[in-house]
Amino acid sequence: MRYISTRGEAPALGFEDVLLTGLAPDGGLYVPESLPHFNLEEIRSWRGLSYAELAFNIMYPFVEEAIPEADFRQMLDETYGVFAHKAVAPLVQLDTNEWVLELFRGPTLAFKDFALQLLGRLLDYVLGKRQEHAVIMGATSGDTGSAAIEGCRRCEHVDIFILHPYQRVSEVQRRQMTTVQGDNIHNIAVRGNFDDCQRMVKESFGDQSFLGGKARLAAVNSINWARIMAQIVYYFHASLALGGPDRSMAFSVPTGNFGDIFAGYLAKKMGLPVSQLVIATNKNDILHRFMSGNKYEQHQLEHTLSPSMDIMVSSNFERLLFDLHGRDGQAVKQLLENAAKGPVSIEDYRWKSARKLFDSAAVDDKTTCDTIREVYEQNEYLLDPHTAIGVHAARACRRDVQVPMITLGTAHPAKFPDAITDSGLTIKPELPAHMADLFEREERYTVLDNDRASVQAFIAEHWKNA
Repeated sequence: MRYISTRGEAPALGFEDVLLTGLAPDGGLYVPESLPHFNLEEIRSWRGLSYAELAFNIMYPFVEEAIPEADFRQMLDETYGVFAHKAVAPLVQLDTNEWVLELFRGPTLAFKDFALQLLGRLLDYVLGKRQEHAVIMGATSGDTGSAAIEGCRRCEHVDIFILHPYQRVSEVQRRQMTTVQGDNIHNIAVRGNFDDCQRMVKESFGDQSFLGGKARLAAVNSINWARIMAQIVYYFHASLALGGPDRSMAFSVPTGNFGDIFAGYLAKKMGLPVSQLVIATNKNDILHRFMSGNKYEQHQLEHTLSPSMDIMVSSNFERLLFDLHGRDGQAVKQLLENAAKGPVSIEDYRWKSARKLFDSAAVDDKTTCDTIREVYEQNEYLLDPHTAIGVHAARACRRDVQVPMITLGTAHPAKFPDAITDSGLTIKPELPAHMADLFEREERYTVLDNDRASVQAFIAEHWKNA
């Protein structure tokens, strides 16, 4: 399988090079030239498989030219063997035909574990085979950082530098990153917001000279295709658990960077019956404004109770735009260049094509807290603020009550105690046993100005072979 850039000016690559390259040299994101497609009979035959077995069937076509079957199976067994629930991604029913897919049973209590526990193993495998070393540079709005660090901390061939916005993630999220010990782990708190961190990462991939030619940069953000690939699996997993593929499903996805919901879009393209995808956003609602009114315009970033979605530049949205424009890379490049200068729209027929599948809603902090309280009072089930946004959006946008509606439960409520308190509930969600001493662990991070040169200098000085 070959991978091409969404901007059409970079050479096609195989899986290994796409894994290590992250952002394409023309500034685009890599996508497969073509997707594998599974018929209903094949999908039906996967009922009863373990999560790792299902993941192998769905993902192996993307990697088969790079990784032997036995090695990939072992990676998947190791990745999903550390999750705290035997089902890996269990479903919890909230109401008639309404469900939450719990994606927070991994080591760092967030959906990012599904991809990043695998990504670390993939990187170490490929780098070891090539006898190369990589410097991972990633930006996080909260959950990616801890999942990336956990996934890569045992890697022999990488150093990892995670940028997070200073004082703009929850304390649990910060401590999950900053209390992990290791000579190859570095946390940088940037005096700015997530978009500032993400922009530094993208610009650094465009010019890696600060590393002196001694190492390559590797990406762990969802610009890396391997992240998206791994997230496709749980859409199939949820559908099969609820009668798919003989029934169509609807999904509501709390999203800021569009990667998680883009994986659902790909699942549909690969043959899974999906009738509706709901984009659930917070006050930083650029995706909702586009999907509801065909206007893509950046506003000032707001700090909310759902910090993992405090994003205004949704990188993975470019992958959908590429498809909406008939995979015309030049058209996508021009559109995004114009978007950097002001509001843009796409042709009406392209927008209406997207609206056949996608709906959207923006949910403010008050409504988020109201939803947390209401769901707990009805079901004694506690939602984190991101999942609460997903549940509210699912109920507001639902097209057909006969179709199962599945909200992706993206994080454990213990990561966001302030939102629980603000909802008026007096309960305090407990961290799982393996994190019970989190607030007693020593932290280690460096605060730097919102300045790319300063961040790059820090990385150049501190990676282990510098």
